Amino acid sequence: MQSDGDPIAFAEDLIAEGRPEDAAAFLFARIEEGRGGLLARVTLVHALLSAGDVATALEAARDAAQLFPGVASAIVALGDALFAASHLPTAIAEYQRALRLEPASDEIRLKLGLCWLEAGEPERALEQFAAVDEPPAALIARAEAIKARARSDAGYVRHLFDQFSSDYDTRMRGQLGYRAPEVLRDLALLVMPGATGLTALDLGCGTGFAAEAFTGIAAVIDGIDLSPAMIAKARERGLYRALTVADIESGLDVTGPQYDLVLAADTLVYLGDLAATFAAVARRLKPGGFFLFTVEAAKVAAFELGPKRRWRHSESYLRQVAEENGFDVMGLLESSPRAEAGVPVEGYAVALSRHG
Repeated sequence: MQSDGDPIAFAEDLIAEGRPEDAAAFLFARIEEGRGGLLARVTLVHALLSAGDVATALEAARDAAQLFPGVASAIVALGDALFAASHLPTAIAEYQRALRLEPASDEIRLKLGLCWLEAGEPERALEQFAAVDEPPAALIARAEAIKARARSDAGYVRHLFDQFSSDYDTRMRGQLGYRAPEVLRDLALLVMPGATGLTALDLGCGTGFAAEAFTGIAAVIDGIDLSPAMIAKARERGLYRALTVADIESGLDVTGPQYDLVLAADTLVYLGDLAATFAAVARRLKPGGFFLFTVEAAKVAAFELGPKRRWRHSESYLRQVAEENGFDVMGLLESSPRAEAGVPVEGYAVALSRHG
């Protein structure tokens, strides 16, 4: 394959014609021959991304950024590859680094804003969109819609826990005194005395604390979580039959097994309106099955967003939404699932039973 003129324009034409693999092969050859500079390497990243080869694109982008550390276009290419690989925290960091080099670039701001939007941070996205000459109406509307939802955005939750996954266990047990799974186990012993051999589902399973706490009560336990990194940690424990990366609202709507027990330890704090989740849990529980969960306490409002971006729920609201979705309240106890700055967080541990 040869180019009679500008090799970069030739490669870009191949990409535009739907031949990104050919463009990548052409650029790889030039680089191996020592004839590929910055533009060739950046275009190679775009060709590989267009071809769907994210892993190779990421490798090529890292090479380009290492060779040209002070050039914004190389850093943006790395951000593009990281974004395509769903590595949102590092993609954001690279776009921010590129923006420091070219603070007047609308293109970089738009990419950074989109990255914040995918991470479920609409305020930060809107800040970037407002700084460009022609703010993108569709993206602004999407950000405003996220802000208006009565739940934390799925992207925000995934981004948050992907970041925390490496030291989650130490942070939760040490710094925050996290004990929601043990609270639910004690509640289970109270409302389900002698229960054993159950089939259970762990909503927002994280790294698998609840699976450990319910050993002996649950013979089989499945897990669902938004964060792929947390699911990977849970898999290492070897306690789950199946693990699924999904949002609990949508993930529970799909056809799946029926359970004796559904757990949500410190998970519903990322949802305000619980009606959809309670309805979905009811569909997946066997008649007489139990739904055990913890929430943080709201004193007046049905549900409200706290200063730590965690939702709080009132006792009256929990009782109402339980009744509306076919549950009996078998136990509702004041309980603290964790601490903040050494102060116990006020909350409830709740046991519901689906009507038989």
